[in-house]
Amino acid sequence: MNNIVETTFTSLAAQPGDVRTLSKSERDALIISSEQVAGKWIILSHYGDDLWHLIGFASNVNMSNRRLDFGTVPPAFREMMKGAFYRYLRRGRKSRVRPRGGSIKSLFQSALLFLRHLEALKLDRIGAVTPMVCATYVKVCKEYRQTTQFKGKPLSKSQMHTRLQAVEALYELSQYTEDPMLTHPWPETSAKALAGLTGRGFKASSKTQLIPDDIFCILFQQAYQQVERGHQLLDLHDALDALTTQRKGQTDSTLIVAKNLLLDALGWEGGLRMLKKALIELRTSCYIVLASTSGCRNHELTNLQSGAHHRSQDSEGTTYHWMRSRSEKTGTGIHDWMIPEAAVRALRLMERWSAPYQAILNAEIAQRQLTNPYDPEIVELQKHRHSLFLGLDLENNRVRTLGNSGWNHRLKEFTKGCALSWELSSHQFRRKFANYAAHSRFGDLRYLKEHYAHWSLDMTLGYAMDESWGQHFDLELYADIQGELEDIKLGIVDSWLDNAPLAGGYGNTLNQWKREPRNLLIFRDRASMLKSIAESTAIRSNGHAWCTADNDDCVGNALERTRCSSCNHAVIGRKHAVIYQRLYDDLKGLLDCPDIGEGGRQRVERDLNRCRKVLEQLGMDAEILIA
Repeated sequence: MNNIVETTFTSLAAQPGDVRTLSKSERDALIISSEQVAGKWIILSHYGDDLWHLIGFASNVNMSNRRLDFGTVPPAFREMMKGAFYRYLRRGRKSRVRPRGGSIKSLFQSALLFLRHLEALKLDRIGAVTPMVCATYVKVCKEYRQTTQFKGKPLSKSQMHTRLQAVEALYELSQYTEDPMLTHPWPETSAKALAGLTGRGFKASSKTQLIPDDIFCILFQQAYQQVERGHQLLDLHDALDALTTQRKGQTDSTLIVAKNLLLDALGWEGGLRMLKKALIELRTSCYIVLASTSGCRNHELTNLQSGAHHRSQDSEGTTYHWMRSRSEKTGTGIHDWMIPEAAVRALRLMERWSAPYQAILNAEIAQRQLTNPYDPEIVELQKHRHSLFLGLDLENNRVRTLGNSGWNHRLKEFTKGCALSWELSSHQFRRKFANYAAHSRFGDLRYLKEHYAHWSLDMTLGYAMDESWGQHFDLELYADIQGELEDIKLGIVDSWLDNAPLAGGYGNTLNQWKREPRNLLIFRDRASMLKSIAESTAIRSNGHAWCTADNDDCVGNALERTRCSSCNHAVIGRKHAVIYQRLYDDLKGLLDCPDIGEGGRQRVERDLNRCRKVLEQLGMDAEILIA
């Protein structure tokens, strides 16, 4: 079958939405996927192929995850699966957008598990499936115990939902085949309900674990130290490349000895093997710095290409640094992220780090163009030729963009090298960024100030200050930050309403409010109470109190901090006690100063009384130092 066609637009538009009315030869000739190479359309897959090559994936997806292998489907269900997935690719599911990339592969894999269950039950067509058969599959899924990372544990609710949702999808999509499932798999319920994702007992929670502060700081500090010495490592690498050119034709063993001698002369300890390891760790370190300071997803980072950094200035001359990449998630394509100078350093390093790999890719493209100018792989390679996060695919000894699974492996290796036991993965950095950005709104910015003290995560607000680069900012990241902000506020209100005493004007009001049981009865439960108070109260931290005022014009936020002791907008908790104890001790020392005058003495005594009042309301003795 000829794989070169003049155009696929007309051909694809004319193809039917399902295959029920087609003969076998007509079905097999249907085009599943194609790419334009050198001005001509090349068909990648036909319906009749057992291996369908899909397009529309992010660059961090391995090639093995961009294919549907119908050879793995039990033979009795193979034609039905092809018909169902042809419909899925052409039209998607009812009331849903057409699928892209990973969602197609995920459904295929989950549907395959169900079909193998049917095969084990000796069923040979999906039309024979009944709700009773589906009920046995639910039971099997609930009894299943994992064998990989979470060995011995049952499927999570999310995993259960994925498997059962695939059965619902097969029911719907099989209606467009010659072997439809006749009855809904569970007529009286749904996959979501069976997985435990609905009902009174269900509580939605974030799938992504939040990296603890102490672990994150160690990871980031280690990564940034590597970035700071990155150019020294790359200088060594360049020196070795120059040596290889000089000694062209020598045996590998002779060259290795020469390289180790050169490294020793240049002051590098550990030899060639350790340098290679350090260079791989440098790539991981740059990734960690960029992921931590931008809030980008993994595929948005792996889509980074040479020249991604730009800068702009506002009307006051303030310089903003921007990083440009493509986002597959949002569907809008190109996005710009504001980044600090630390991230700019990481980008510059990766441009230098990736240059030799980019040269290898360009050489492969040139070779393929000589061999076959219409090779579909050329289009794929051109997507990677300017990428920054490249690596050697050991399976086929080719240079490609590092995939998501490869990144998670490297991140776990990096964590292990830091003597940490945390199960680090690429998607955790986005939530950590959002969490820190939310904390910065509460005056609780703990973001490694020793490296870039001038930088605040409130920089996200700067997007609105730039009309050119700021017009493509990541709205979903704002939503993530808002979600973290809401969680923090809930935690603060929860601490207010426990049994610990509070100080400050509003704190005293809360103390009295908590003592009246009838105040608590107006809410359905504690969660509803916390949510209601958090949503209706402006909360931010000024460092020495929680301020609930709608603005920050009060001098108590900066110049006269002791004013919060009786302010009707202030809530002071036990976490602030150490601040007031320190103020109290310092003020006591000022009383002995002979040159502060009577006015100064009165000011000191006033502030002493305010601090003493706070500590007493918190149940502490001002004359006893807090450990």
